[in-house]
Amino acid sequence: MLESAPRFSRSLWVLCVSCRVDHERIRAVGPDRAASEWLLRCGALVRYQGSPKWQQDYNGLPTGPLGKYKIEAINATDSCIMYRGFDYLDGLEHVTDIKLEKCMYIQDECLQRLSETSNLQKSLQKLKIISCGNVTDKGILALHKLTNLEYLYLSDLPGIREKETTFRVLQQALPNLELELDLE
Repeated sequence: MLESAPRFSRSLWVLCVSCRVDHERIRAVGPDRAASEWLLRCGALVRYQGSPKWQQDYNGLPTGPLGKYKIEAINATDSCIMYRGFDYLDGLEHVTDIKLEKCMYIQDECLQRLSETSNLQKSLQKLKIISCGNVTDKGILALHKLTNLEYLYLSDLPGIREKETTFRVLQQALPNLELELDLE
């Protein structure tokens, strides 16, 4: 079960909005460490393979050999992650679980980018999208590329207008998907 992330402060928002993807940093420390740094700066949490503990403190990131810590889960509740930083997700090979809740900057383009990330197409099994007001049918339909997705939970998404059509198309594209909806 994903825990709630702390609400981000205005200073985190400014830092997250102003940040650009640092490809040199990704090469220097590896994709999992660089993504961890970006996610935590934006107020999200990460959990590493083999650990039950959620990492929430940027200054407490574990150290060790390059590539030792692999992100397995991301909880972006109340975070300020946005499309601009999604390049940090490209090299992540072990992410099985992502929760996007109350992410005001998550929009259709973010979900499309997420679904086009080849490593996530292979690894992502669970996705929860809750109270992300900028997500529409277009964004949900883009998830059809996540071929290993086993569970999708959608709640409080007022931008979804064609519910029945959208979910039918998604279920046809991903027949093994367990789709749980709370969209009244």
